[in-house]
This record gives sequence, structure tokens and C-alpha cells, in this order.
Amino acid sequence: MSKNTICVWYDKEAEEAANFYASIFPDSSVKAVHLSPADNPGNNEGEVILVEFTVIGVSCIGLNGGPKFHHSEAFSFQIATDDQEETDRYWNAIVGNGGVESACGWCKDKWGVNWQITPRVLTDAMAQGGDIAKRAFEAMMPMTKIDVGEIESAVRGA
Repeated sequence: MSKNTICVWYDKEAEEAANFYASIFPDSSVKAVHLSPADNPGNNEGEVILVEFTVIGVSCIGLNGGPKFHHSEAFSFQIATDDQEETDRYWNAIVGNGGVESACGWCKDKWGVNWQITPRVLTDAMAQGGDIAKRAFEAMMPMTKIDVGEIESAVRGA
């Protein structure tokens, strides 16, 4: 396990979620599944309690902790994409598997985990600042899934 690991709380679906993430994102895998050694508020002895996994090389643990805590937009995975095809692939996989669209490139998977599917053209424009950033930002604001072509047009001032 990495020295720094993201822990994501699930009710009882950590293994299902980790397997889904590993199926859609490159450099992602399920490393280990651990069973609860005793009954606890979120699990019975012998049920899956921890799942070690990676999402695009980032170490994570899925904790099946029960229904006490819920996800919010205060935490999200931000996935940088290189083009519209990659943006569409990840967005459609998450939303098409019981997820929900949100605004400005955000979506939520069926387990309530938040994702930002963000084309690099948008983050690059924001990093330039000034009028380019403003145009890209204004183009992004009404979007759900980011449209790379519209961001590129905004960057050009078209």
C-alpha cells in the first residue's frame, strides 16, 4: 500500500465500484480484497470491509463502512482527458452505469462518488489566464459534459 492513499467510503459496494473503475480507466486495478475479521457497525464478520485499488495509478482504498456517511462534491476524482473521444468514453461509462450528469464536466457514479471529466484544453486555457481563460470559462459554464470543440472555439475567440 502507498504511503498516501485515498480512502473512499461505500455502504457495501466497494468491491463492485473498484472493479468498475478498473474496467474503464487505464492503469487501474483491484489490488486486494479484505474481509472483516469481526462484526462491526458496517459489516458482519467475513464480509468485504476493504478493497485496495488504483484509479489511473492513484492508490485508493474502498471502505465498506455502512450507510452512516455519504459522498459530496467536496471530494471528486478529476480525470484529465486528451480529446473528445476520451472525454465521451469516461463520461458515458460513468453516467451510463447508473450515474448522474451534473454541471461543468462533473458527474456522479451510481455509488455517489463525484467525478470531473476535464479535457486538458479547458485546464490549459484556464492556466493561460486573461481573456482566454474567461472565454473558456464562459463557454464551459452552461455545459454538462465538456464539448472540446466549443472550448477550442472559445480559446480562439471564435
